Amino acid sequence: MTAGRRVRERALGLGRSLRYRADRFLQGLSTWAKPPQLTAGAFATLVLLGTGLLALPAATESGESAGFDTALFTATSAVCVTGLIVVDTPGYWSTFGEVVILALIQIGGLGIMALATVLTMAVGRRLGLRMAVRTSSEAKSLTLGDVRELVKGIVTVTVIAEALLAVVLALRWWLYYGDPPGQAVYFGIFHSVSAFNNAGFALYSDSLEGFVGDPWISIPVAVAVIAGGLGFPVWLELWRFSRRRGEPYHWSLHARITLVTTGVLLVVGFAAFLLLEWRNPATMGGLDLRGKVLAAFFQAVMPRTAGFNSLPFGEMNTQTLLVTDILMFIGGGSAGTAGGIKVTTFALLAFVILANVRGEPTVHVSGRRLSDGVVSQTTTVALLAIGLVTAATLALMTITPFSLDEILFETTSAFGTVGLSTGITADLPVAGEAVIVFLMFVGRIGPITLASALALRRRPRRYELPEERPIVG
Repeated sequence: MTAGRRVRERALGLGRSLRYRADRFLQGLSTWAKPPQLTAGAFATLVLLGTGLLALPAATESGESAGFDTALFTATSAVCVTGLIVVDTPGYWSTFGEVVILALIQIGGLGIMALATVLTMAVGRRLGLRMAVRTSSEAKSLTLGDVRELVKGIVTVTVIAEALLAVVLALRWWLYYGDPPGQAVYFGIFHSVSAFNNAGFALYSDSLEGFVGDPWISIPVAVAVIAGGLGFPVWLELWRFSRRRGEPYHWSLHARITLVTTGVLLVVGFAAFLLLEWRNPATMGGLDLRGKVLAAFFQAVMPRTAGFNSLPFGEMNTQTLLVTDILMFIGGGSAGTAGGIKVTTFALLAFVILANVRGEPTVHVSGRRLSDGVVSQTTTVALLAIGLVTAATLALMTITPFSLDEILFETTSAFGTVGLSTGITADLPVAGEAVIVFLMFVGRIGPITLASALALRRRPRRYELPEERPIVG
């Protein structure tokens, strides 16, 4: 046996041993802590680590410590891929601080996709084989137990998408705007990671307002935001569909709902921005037809939970802000980088209402019947989200002098992990910042952990009480 072959065999043996130990560790960890606890604990640990790094003097341009509150707010916003800021990102943070923010965005975005998929599979194992098969179908996992392949697929899709966008942006900033090659590459990588992960952090003080009429910046960024917001299960279905090569393909209910609802919301958002801001001199009024169409499309995409803006939201009409609130609250697809209650939750709520209006005892969607558990989980997630945003809005109205429009926009943006703002974030008191931090954290992990917790706690009732119907309405 040659020396090279012995080295390869030892390396393979070591790899198998490490994989075995990692699997045993994950199995032990899953029995010690429930999936919701693991999710919250992992994100909290990452936030604290990011806070410590951003609090270092080397993380700021001035060389002075940012302070705990500023570091915590920025780290939470980055890990939860939100994009709300209390200090100007390019002016306040040094290159080291920006790289830390970039790393937190990447880890947070990958982590939420991977954890969402793993949680789905964990729920399946706890609920038995029948429910496991159903859960695996909803997540579109390759096998019931191969978490490693799923995570590998998520990382592969992310890296390819971010690399393509980074190349396009870097070439545009280098060849058209004349930026130095190194800076163009750095800016391209930063904004591509921020866009695909729906984070909205930008290295320009006015976000992307300076590129409102540039389709080579606006369109690629918008496409990356949509891609990241669809979620890995939908991307896996699109990949499978592309390999059928003309053969019939049966889409899952999740993919159909996500794609159709996303398309409808994009069209509605585009029309709303275009019509409501057409004559506003502070936003679209001074743009030509091509610029207005491009700006309306870009801003219709961003409430999917990416915080970039090519128009100043602080100057928009009240009606536009309300439409944006609704879009931010809905968010994007499940198991992706988007936040909000998710487009599937919103669509299923619409079908529940439709079934009740028709007097139908069960809810049917595209030839499938929804289980009572799915209906109750959908209603619970939506109502708790409404209650959380309402409570946070009331709290900020009590401790700040801002108007209801501004505060509601801020709280909805934080809960939906969007990052858009009318400009009041930096003027919030410390207590207000704490409210926003809490909203960003809960908005990022809340819907996932809540849905999995509700599923894990489902158990049959051994008896039923006498039925009575109170007056409704």
